[in-house]
Amino acid sequence: MRKLVYGMNLTLDGYIAAVGDDIGWSGAPSAELFQWWLDHEQASSLSLYGRKLWESMSSYWPTGDQRPDASPAEIEFARNWRDTPKVVFSSTIDKVEWNTRLVTGDAIAEITRLKAEEGGPMNIGGATLAGAAMRAGLIDEYVIATHPVLMGGGTPFFTALDSWVNLSLVASRTLPDGVTLTRYRTRH
Repeated sequence: MRKLVYGMNLTLDGYIAAVGDDIGWSGAPSAELFQWWLDHEQASSLSLYGRKLWESMSSYWPTGDQRPDASPAEIEFARNWRDTPKVVFSSTIDKVEWNTRLVTGDAIAEITRLKAEEGGPMNIGGATLAGAAMRAGLIDEYVIATHPVLMGGGTPFFTALDSWVNLSLVASRTLPDGVTLTRYRTRH
């Protein structure tokens, strides 16, 4: 059975985007934070996206390695992003590219099917899609980069749940800029 991992940057009060889907609050990542996310992405064998995150990622990373100012880590991230198989869940998109498959039907049924397959870990991103998977009890790990910023509102990382989810801390460290990197595993 495959592991499903939900990870994103979030504010100290738990938001991934400000009102209006603004993610500028996090600023440019430090080299250490970017490398941490690159390592996380390289450990995944399949990436699952909701529409908004897909549109954001696919507008930049297909050619992110061709920018003259791209760092070696950004070049590696762009290549890994293109090479990693991806599934986008959306009823409004009609075309996807870059090693990507589109699912317009029941996301939870498809994620459950994918989890039952043999294979490496899967990443899930996008608050709405991940929230549905969270409520269905499908998330196995949470990978969180908590930034020392308070926003007071916006798009929450965690969704409303029907019951609590017990977690075990796997790893935690704080970067010099105050960003705390944590990994939690769900306890079933």
